[in-house]
Amino acid sequence: MSAQSFRADQLKTLTDSIGVYALCDLDNVPIYVGQSVDGIRSRVRRHLTSARSDIIANRQVDVWEVAYVRAWPVSSKEKISSLESYLYNLYDGDSRLMNGKVVPAVTFEKTDIPEMQTVQVIEEAERQSRLRPESRLPRQISQYLILVDYILNVKNADHLKRSLDAHFERLVLYHKDFLVDH
Repeated sequence: MSAQSFRADQLKTLTDSIGVYALCDLDNVPIYVGQSVDGIRSRVRRHLTSARSDIIANRQVDVWEVAYVRAWPVSSKEKISSLESYLYNLYDGDSRLMNGKVVPAVTFEKTDIPEMQTVQVIEEAERQSRLRPESRLPRQISQYLILVDYILNVKNADHLKRSLDAHFERLVLYHKDFLVDH
């Protein structure tokens, strides 16, 4: 089965309810938190196929790194922004997100968090292969350079610089992992 077929099959199992989602890296660490008022599956599919996705067009997220998607479906649109804010600030506090723009914190009761769905969107053997420092470090260097070039030549914006900081932090981690393994 091709990687695209596997991803498409896995995405079919993802809820298409409205709500909040997180794109997670090969270690299942969130790298982007977003919301969808027209269906989580539809929105995530656009991100992962680069179709009409600002975070892909702006070079903020490298789809190669996305191995998991977390989803929190909600019952009403009124709950989406506060849940997104809560999850954004929770995850950004652990590891800077690629979102770029900061989502202000709001008061949110943890008891109001809906049940999370997690879907792995790349096969496990492929995920393990991509985790190797000799694969991951060059890819991160390339993504960092792509974003620098985009900022210099297309769009110089603060939210992209914040995303660049997040990529640099990951680059340092992958660099250290590479040195330990080699």
